[in-house]
Amino acid sequence: MRAEVERWQSLERESVDVQELIELAVELADDEALSNVPKRLGCLEKALAQVELELLLSGPYDSRNAIVELHPGAGGVDSQDWAAMLMRMYSRWAENSNYQVEILDYLPGDEAGLKSVALLIKGELAYGYLQAERGVHRLVRLSPFDASGRRHTSFASVSVVPEIDEDTLVEVDPDDLRIDTYRSSGAGGQNVNKTDSAVRITHLPTGTVTQCQNERSQLSNKNTAMRMLRSKLLVLKLQEQQKELDRIRGSVMEIAWGNQIRSYVFHPYNMVKDHRTGQETGNVQAVMDGDLDPFMDAFLHWQAEHKKG
Repeated sequence: MRAEVERWQSLERESVDVQELIELAVELADDEALSNVPKRLGCLEKALAQVELELLLSGPYDSRNAIVELHPGAGGVDSQDWAAMLMRMYSRWAENSNYQVEILDYLPGDEAGLKSVALLIKGELAYGYLQAERGVHRLVRLSPFDASGRRHTSFASVSVVPEIDEDTLVEVDPDDLRIDTYRSSGAGGQNVNKTDSAVRITHLPTGTVTQCQNERSQLSNKNTAMRMLRSKLLVLKLQEQQKELDRIRGSVMEIAWGNQIRSYVFHPYNMVKDHRTGQETGNVQAVMDGDLDPFMDAFLHWQAEHKKG
């Protein structure tokens, strides 16, 4: 709390200092001092905008780590490749934001890309920001997998839930679980395919499935899969308690045309556009390199206005 108070006090002091600088420069007709005002005002406005944005992240789980799952949809191998591109995009965004990324589960595609992946993105407010990415993402490009070089449209879904460890809101009866073990299929050293270390947990009453294979230890994978299960069951519980599903998980949609939240167009022009907020940019490469903050910021403001309405 001290850090938060000191942050606001620092902004207040800087505001007073800039105001006094302007008054003194005008009084003394000091052009050099006046020339420094725009830069200091710009820094002040940027810092204020950041703390105002964080005020929008006041949900009960916004401060938690985030579990991000990617699944390709309509579009075949192109969609599997698109899902892998999204995985790289979120990994780069996390690195740029000083968050840590762990691969909890990974199923490679048959020819390219991936069939599914679960990422744990660890850091303060990770879920608060990443909730903006929940939904179907659409890609339009010249397919590298089409010998004729035709334009293809691909889809992938992004699911985001807060990581839950032990939470009194979520009680799991061991009798409701089916736990299966199998051999890991990902990279992990010489022992990876010799033991049944990967774990899949099915919650029988809801049909919810989680799986993990990132550790060599079966126990570690089981514990991680249980955390993922608790997170998903929390979402289901909140869904039952309140009908405002968009606030927590977003509506469940078919991973296909007409349901996308954002479009990424590589051909015949370059553009990324969010269909909820209207935020767009022509710098597709920057977005694919993790420059997602403008889209997340726009979503948080849009969400706040949506709740008011």
